[in-house]
Amino acid sequence: MTTYIGLLRAVNLAGYNKIGMADLRELLTRLGLGEVETLLQSGNFVCRSDVRNAAELERLVEGALAKQLGLTTDVLIRSDKEWKTLIAENPFPKEAKLDPSHLLAVVLKAAPDRASVKALEQAITGREIVNVQGRCAYIVYRDGIGRSRLTSAVIEKKLATRGTGRNWNTVLKLAGLA
Repeated sequence: MTTYIGLLRAVNLAGYNKIGMADLRELLTRLGLGEVETLLQSGNFVCRSDVRNAAELERLVEGALAKQLGLTTDVLIRSDKEWKTLIAENPFPKEAKLDPSHLLAVVLKAAPDRASVKALEQAITGREIVNVQGRCAYIVYRDGIGRSRLTSAVIEKKLATRGTGRNWNTVLKLAGLA
């Protein structure tokens, strides 16, 4: 069995796409996933499964969320090995250590092409720093995420793929659960 880390995109935001973590754990357990744990209220989970393909597991969970809970959202799943690589390849180790709440890992559905990454870099109007590696965009929000104009909508539009971000503290907590 493989350990997976899953992220639900855009849930429990100001009453939008509400889901209780107990409901999520129950749904995932009914799907046959083992050792299901959730973290925070933002749709983070860790589980074990004999499904060998994260994309297949994403489709399975997305379908069950829609059918059983009426929740239509993207689910992004990485194996524990992929998650360790995401951590190891962080291009901002200093920021991760000194100010992890302002470092975001945006887990992406697909790896964007060079032109899309360039478009994202050109869209930056503040002091943010972006580094995209494969299916992860690492972003340092020097002045805070709440004040930035580099929003998830801008990121997804420029990279032409869906994604969901977690601050570095959450990234490390999920690794600890896995």
